[in-house]
Amino acid sequence: MKTLPIVWQRLVSSGQTCPRCASTGDEVERAFRQLREQLMPLGIEPVLETREIDEATFQASPSESNRIWIAGKPLEEWVNASVGSSACCSVCGDSECRTVDVGGTTYEVVPEELLVKAGLIAALTINAQQHQ
Repeated sequence: MKTLPIVWQRLVSSGQTCPRCASTGDEVERAFRQLREQLMPLGIEPVLETREIDEATFQASPSESNRIWIAGKPLEEWVNASVGSSACCSVCGDSECRTVDVGGTTYEVVPEELLVKAGLIAALTINAQQHQ
């Protein structure tokens, strides 16, 4: 069975993350379950890895928090999105945290449907490349 690696990372400070990352985590879990259902019959198994980044890494590059890769590429590449930023809260302090912009809509929390779309595009692309 082929695998579809999905990696999500976010800031964790003293066991806490911000509401934006916590909500994205919930969306990632739901998307992962949906992708498993849709891709397993095709012989593709999504594999989710959740990473924590520390405060020093976050302070050096806040856009590394709440970042998602699917099949080794950033989520943005699969869905023709761009990365932006907006003020966050709680454990992020005054930092400008990652947003994803798709078709004129800015998401602070990456929605399940966008993750599923990116996962399906990635799976189809990988599948097509392996059959050439």
